[in-house]
Amino acid sequence: MFKLAKYLKPFIGMIILAIILLYVQAMADLALPDYMSNIVNKGIQQNGIESAVPQAVRKSKMDNLMLFISDTDKNEVYSNYRLIDNASPDYHKYALDYPQLTKESIYVLKNIDKTEIDKLNPIMGKALLAVSGVEKMKADAKGNEIPFNGAKLPANTDLFALLGNLPAEQRAKLSEETDKKITALGDNMILQAATHSIKAEYEALGMDTGKIQSNYILRAGISMLLLSLLGAVCTVFVGLLASRTAAGLARNLRKSIFAKVESFSSTEFDKFSTASLITRTTNDITQIQMVVVLAIRMVIYAPILGIGGVMKALNKSSSMSWIIALAVIVLLGLIGSIFAIAMPKFRLIQKLIDRLNLVTRENLSGMMVIRAFNTQKFEEGRFDKANTDLTSTNLFVNRVMVVLFPAMMIVMNGVTLLIVWIGAHQIAASNMQVGDMMAFMQYAMQIISAFLMMSFMFIMIPRASVSAQRINEVLQVEPTIADPKKPRYFDKEVRGLVEFRNVSFKYPGAAEDVLKNISFKAMPGKTTAFIGSTGAGKTTLINLLPRFYDITSGEILIDGIDIREVSQQDLRDKIGYVPQKGSLFQGTIESNLRYADENASDETIKKSAEIAQAMEFINENSKGFKGEISQGGSNVSGGQKQRLSIARALVKKAKIYIFDDSFSALDFKTDSLLRKALKEGTYSSTLLIVGQRVSTIKNAEQIIVLDEGRIVGIGTHNELMKNCITYQEIALSQLSKEELA
Repeated sequence: MFKLAKYLKPFIGMIILAIILLYVQAMADLALPDYMSNIVNKGIQQNGIESAVPQAVRKSKMDNLMLFISDTDKNEVYSNYRLIDNASPDYHKYALDYPQLTKESIYVLKNIDKTEIDKLNPIMGKALLAVSGVEKMKADAKGNEIPFNGAKLPANTDLFALLGNLPAEQRAKLSEETDKKITALGDNMILQAATHSIKAEYEALGMDTGKIQSNYILRAGISMLLLSLLGAVCTVFVGLLASRTAAGLARNLRKSIFAKVESFSSTEFDKFSTASLITRTTNDITQIQMVVVLAIRMVIYAPILGIGGVMKALNKSSSMSWIIALAVIVLLGLIGSIFAIAMPKFRLIQKLIDRLNLVTRENLSGMMVIRAFNTQKFEEGRFDKANTDLTSTNLFVNRVMVVLFPAMMIVMNGVTLLIVWIGAHQIAASNMQVGDMMAFMQYAMQIISAFLMMSFMFIMIPRASVSAQRINEVLQVEPTIADPKKPRYFDKEVRGLVEFRNVSFKYPGAAEDVLKNISFKAMPGKTTAFIGSTGAGKTTLINLLPRFYDITSGEILIDGIDIREVSQQDLRDKIGYVPQKGSLFQGTIESNLRYADENASDETIKKSAEIAQAMEFINENSKGFKGEISQGGSNVSGGQKQRLSIARALVKKAKIYIFDDSFSALDFKTDSLLRKALKEGTYSSTLLIVGQRVSTIKNAEQIIVLDEGRIVGIGTHNELMKNCITYQEIALSQLSKEELA
């Protein structure tokens, strides 16, 4: 996978933008449980009161609070509150907010920052709880004697006045004991308990506490909606960026593979089957594309969500962190086990797809042969085996993978139960708030979800890594035939003199040479023909000229220049090639002929078709040169396909023409007319013709007879009939002595 990372360079900007958006989305998702926790803790349990520092306090209440605040802290409190009475300039303004102001003075909190609020929280919270405790003590007595500090006091005793009259040392000791009991509750529980006293104080001031609560919940709810909307927008844009990146990467990979395959020589094509190359260009790249989309969306997002979730969860309750650790360990073990089982199968799946493509391709291309020999049942069995092997392997992998998600759901539900069980005990012990437990539960789910995302990637990455390896195998192939670093160039006026000097050739891995010490000259304006028995090396020999293979030893020269010293493009630009098997492309007759030269004039195209004896069937087509050619030329006969292939080569107006048994599908009359027109139309070019029929080549100026990779005769037809036994045997097997005369 990493070897293909360089293909992501053009998309770095989009990837970085996607990462930024994913970070924003993760932060939004991680903030939602906090807001939910605040709604439960502050909005519901604390009645919308956010801190233990009241916005306003009656003077009488403040005096009672000061009994439980140290002298140092008293100055801190008074410095942050302002006393409002009927003589204050903004009396009427505050009287609207606090109706009780008409009856007694009140203290109003100044406009202070969060730092000061945090500093006042424990001071005011403890004092409020202490005052609340004293008030509860009197209320619990219900008109009877009040138990206070080991004594029984009359029911009408003013406990706060009593506390104010106690000696300073005794009051300090009593405050210290009360402070220890309150501190043991913890800051969160102190805050939550103090808010009930603050609510009672607000009600005493005449404030609408219901409105305070609803306003807080409404603000928190709107914030959650906005965060959800922000997360949704980020998700949409990340999806767009990921899709564009993956599609662009797939496009570039397909382009690179196609360009690479185009540079392959026949040696490289022997290493990869056509079916495998098709699979690598389609299915394998699709696997990479899918993984890139998911990788940008999940692989980056999941760690941010997981790490952020751990930090947030620990902030809510570090004592329950072991639950998350246990869940992570179980998940890692589960994912690792499945990964180890599935990985080898993913490698096998791609090979089985290759096999299925190969069988399918052979069935489709050889349909006529299959029907002719009545082997449909055999081919059905062959296809069924390839299909069954692929299906069974896929089913095995899916069965393994299907275990993953139910197992993770069990882990998630188990974690939820553990959190509720442990959290309930902590809430009962006043060590945790309900909202914090709910938030911890959500963070735990987010952490597990992050691992779920990663596990899904673990399903995709093994198969994609196999695909990436297969793609890289193609891209890393160094063609055996390469252009020289400093190529030579042919003269502008190329003569087309072809010379083979002691040329030998053997296929890669072969034990011995296929061609041995081949030497001859093919002169411009003349025809050089090659004939020999099947497997003699005729096609191999002429394939050496356009460098489809490179020779093992010797030299091949054109106008005295070794073909290995010029670029392949320059070399092939001088050659018109008609292969043994004519190949046409989907389009029209004209588009196929223009394949040799897209700028060719209509006159050139028509002239080439006339020489190739193709005008007869072209004129019969109602659309003429605009007549359609289906894929592979399946809607024309073998002879028509050969004639169009010859016409296409002639459009090029090359100095050297190679005809590799290109007249085999023609009848004798058409063959004769074509050779005659060809001689006249290419009078200055070098013609190299491979033929099986003696009648096709008997008029050539030079005939080269091959046998087991060696030249066993060179000369004209008449000369070879006198002194070449091999040629005589071939000729007499095809024609009578009278026809050969």
